[in-house]
Amino acid sequence: MKTLKPQKTLVEQAYEAILDAICDGSLAPNERLTQDELAARLNVSRQPVLSALGLLRQQGFVIEHGRRGVAVAPVDPARFDAIYQIRSALEPLAARLATGRMTPELIERGRRIVAQGRKVAAAGDAKATLQADVDFHMFIYEASGNPLIAEAMQLHWQHLRRAMGEVLRRPRMTQQVWREHAAVMEAMADGDAKTSARLLQEHVNVARVRVGDELAAGAETRSAA
Repeated sequence: MKTLKPQKTLVEQAYEAILDAICDGSLAPNERLTQDELAARLNVSRQPVLSALGLLRQQGFVIEHGRRGVAVAPVDPARFDAIYQIRSALEPLAARLATGRMTPELIERGRRIVAQGRKVAAAGDAKATLQADVDFHMFIYEASGNPLIAEAMQLHWQHLRRAMGEVLRRPRMTQQVWREHAAVMEAMADGDAKTSARLLQEHVNVARVRVGDELAAGAETRSAA
């Protein structure tokens, strides 16, 4: 008998499509969202869209706008700062745990992710670079063997995608990001848990500044407009 693969519901598909559009900037901060328009664009009825928007509102991606309306939530610097506080605690732990569990297969997989990240960054593909960045950190969470780390960070990474997308559009910054990723990966491959944790801690701290500066610059631009 073949293993059954559950299909995603229309609500799940609508949720993912709207969330992706918010995170990649296709739906801009403060842009008003209407159920009818979204349903037409997604080729579904209004009900899945309504349920998806309800979930996105609970998660802080959309906010109420006027009577019975919603809009894309503005980027919240305080939320990002809080997320980086969590990352600075969890990610060094994940790196230490992952280092102790490295196998030839995991090392090869991690290096492939780094190579792919460098490739798409050099090509200037911002969307693919961002996905590779997410893939690298998720790889470390998974390799740690502690499922609660990935579970705790999954939703937070959706919020991070919104600001990091701007940072990773800058080629010089992306090159530095992947040099940092490569250094972490090689420390894990060498079995040096102390160094891998330290390097990832430094990477998260620097990323916090990069994203914070980008958010501040965006706020100044909006104020001047």
